[in-house]
Amino acid sequence: MTLAFDRAGAGEPLILIHGLGSRRQIWAPVIPALSEHHDVIAIDLPGFGESPVGSGASIAHHLSAVTALVDELGLDRPHLAGNSMGGGIVLELGRRGLAASVTAFSPIGFWNRPGRVWCQQALGAERRLGGALRPVIPRLLSTTAGRAALTGLAFGRPSRLDPATLLDDVDGLISAPGFAEASASFTGHQFAGVGQLVDIPVTVAWGSRDLLLSYLPQHRRARAAIPTGRHVTLKSCGHTPFYDDPALCVRTILETTMDNHR
Repeated sequence: MTLAFDRAGAGEPLILIHGLGSRRQIWAPVIPALSEHHDVIAIDLPGFGESPVGSGASIAHHLSAVTALVDELGLDRPHLAGNSMGGGIVLELGRRGLAASVTAFSPIGFWNRPGRVWCQQALGAERRLGGALRPVIPRLLSTTAGRAALTGLAFGRPSRLDPATLLDDVDGLISAPGFAEASASFTGHQFAGVGQLVDIPVTVAWGSRDLLLSYLPQHRRARAAIPTGRHVTLKSCGHTPFYDDPALCVRTILETTMDNHR
């Protein structure tokens, strides 16, 4: 199955992978700067955005789909960056030796059981609420308070968000056919060990205002699990930081992809 993707720039390939309920457009604030250095490929995972569910939308299916896309495009160990579920996916692909570098923003897999259940339930509730409030959401998003109430789970600085873009994001969350299967697969997912991550540059970045995957405990678990990686805190950023501080996110990725010390 060919995944939907946008491609821009030139240089070593860099694949960008979104999180649960999201879509490739979440990377829009950082793509122009990244494309000055890389052949940037932002994808929609199966069952999200414009990619069909195909054979399934679990994490295992996502791993297979991304690997197949890399083969289809003839890429040799591209750089990978991912957010949330996408962060867990890029770490696993890197662990298997399929990446030149890995940048994971607030990745899944470093949770304990209560943290994982909170993540699943919070995103599920946000999806249901979005569906129930859809007729009035444009009006709510037109105010700073409304944007904060509706998007504070994901973004650290909701006032910076464009209402039209946010509405598209909400619609993507509500309509994603792969959401339930992907969310259910979280139950069996835990970071499985460093594997070949020790041989490549790895950065794990957490927003200091991450409310979905609580910043401090999961940041500490990631640091303990990947001692050879670079672990950074994105000040005043939320779970999905690309609108909160695009320049900082670009710098975080490029410092990883251009790490020549290994």
